[in-house]
Amino acid sequence: MQHRTVFEVMTHDVVTAAPATPFKEVARLFSEHDISAVPVIDDGRHPLGVVSEADLLRATAELPDLEGRWAGVRLLSQERGLPDAETAASLMTSPAITAQSGWNLVETARTMHRKDVKRLPVTDETGQLVGIVSRSDLLKPFLRHDSAIRGEIEHDVLVGTLRLPSSAIRVAVTDGVVTLTGRVDERADIPVIVRLCRWVDGVVALHESIDYAYDNVALDVEPPR
Repeated sequence: MQHRTVFEVMTHDVVTAAPATPFKEVARLFSEHDISAVPVIDDGRHPLGVVSEADLLRATAELPDLEGRWAGVRLLSQERGLPDAETAASLMTSPAITAQSGWNLVETARTMHRKDVKRLPVTDETGQLVGIVSRSDLLKPFLRHDSAIRGEIEHDVLVGTLRLPSSAIRVAVTDGVVTLTGRVDERADIPVIVRLCRWVDGVVALHESIDYAYDNVALDVEPPR
């Protein structure tokens, strides 16, 4: 039981910039490839940072208008868009926050949320760039068909992992919402079943109405054999 990995959903053909890439070339890359950020890499393809549209906008925020007037909002010195921010190295946000290609989507989403970023360059075990993963990539599992979700739960989780008879639990899936009905021997099995089924990629929510023969949770006893 594993979540899909970053490698399976990431963009493999990554548009990148070098530290010396000029401002206008970065803007051209955004326009030509319909992207909003590029990783900045060194000669060994190790990520140094990321330049986003926000970085380009910040670099022009305090430039004077056509009449020579400066913007009314004064930025902190370290945030000011200075005219000498001419290259990717001076524009980028660094150090680069990265993901590993073998990460599952849950830990990747948590990293994005914790670091408040919209995308992560992806590296291999040597630290070299192999892809980039975005928030939208993490939503791809929710595009799975209901039949695929139901099949994984029935065959991989209930029968393959939990060794339950195929007739024990009935599975219905509608728009990613899973409903489990049926009967098991022990009450303590129900939370395990729910947890494993909830972890299947593409499951939006889960409802269960599973009966049991022995309340070994309340009685703290082994069922008769």
